[in-house]
Amino acid sequence: MLSRTASDLYWMSRYLERAENLARMLDVSYSLSLMPQDGRGDGLHELAMPLLITGTLEDYHERHGQLDAERLLHFFALDAANPASIYSCLGAARASAHAVRGRITADMWENINATWLDIRDIAQQGLSRYGMSRFCEWVKERSHLFRGATYGTIMRNDAFRFIRLGIFIERADNTLRLLDARYEMAGDQAAAVSDGTAHAYYQWSALLRALSSFEAYTEIYRDAPGARQVAELLLLRADVPRSLRACTEEIDQILASLPGLNGRPAQRLAAEMDARLRFTAIDEILEEGLHAWLTDFIPLVRQLGDAIYSSYLEAA
Repeated sequence: MLSRTASDLYWMSRYLERAENLARMLDVSYSLSLMPQDGRGDGLHELAMPLLITGTLEDYHERHGQLDAERLLHFFALDAANPASIYSCLGAARASAHAVRGRITADMWENINATWLDIRDIAQQGLSRYGMSRFCEWVKERSHLFRGATYGTIMRNDAFRFIRLGIFIERADNTLRLLDARYEMAGDQAAAVSDGTAHAYYQWSALLRALSSFEAYTEIYRDAPGARQVAELLLLRADVPRSLRACTEEIDQILASLPGLNGRPAQRLAAEMDARLRFTAIDEILEEGLHAWLTDFIPLVRQLGDAIYSSYLEAA
């Protein structure tokens, strides 16, 4: 497969996954901002969390100055001038899909094109009229529909593999960043591990729901959500679809199935990351410090993305 085609397929799925992850992030921040803050900040501070997670705080301040709830939501949801907005991600995904129209199925194209047309209509209405929670649910639903169309209609060839590769690279990065941000918001490290307050409960519950893992948590654990159990679930459980372990396992298998020898650096790094998670216990992570462990692993995901780009996507 030509590197340009592989790149468009990879970024098409990665931008769609990013849009869904942004919707999940916004949904949890918006929901928590409406709750009593228990002296730990205000709702506006909670809404600003996506700016910190995505590293766009400076860009927001340059364009809008002081934090404002309505401008914050628009900035992340429908701002065409913000390359990190859901609107921009869906536009970029649609552009990549158009470039590889002949390599994806009609069902996939119709879904992503309809999504782009719909969000343009939503942008004309505005979030205040459409509704923030409704918008986030719509983004997640459109992403689910695209994945369903992909799994149900496309051949299991290299195009399928690069699409899945984009999904899991983006998902791994998002899970790490969301967990790190929520851990910091739950309070200091000593309290966050064993905090039984209502604030900590809602923080962890909101994170689990944002990653569609609340039902998995209640099936595995009996205790109220805390840092130890949530971190173990989202980092080390291979049977939880949005966990870091599940993502790295998928990436390792996909890279191993791609032909050629030029992908060895990416394959080696993916195998090392998967082995590290496979043989790590939650006690080792907590002993090192959850925040320290997460900030050490986040650059590895970025490094893996760079290795995939140089091995497969960079034009010769």
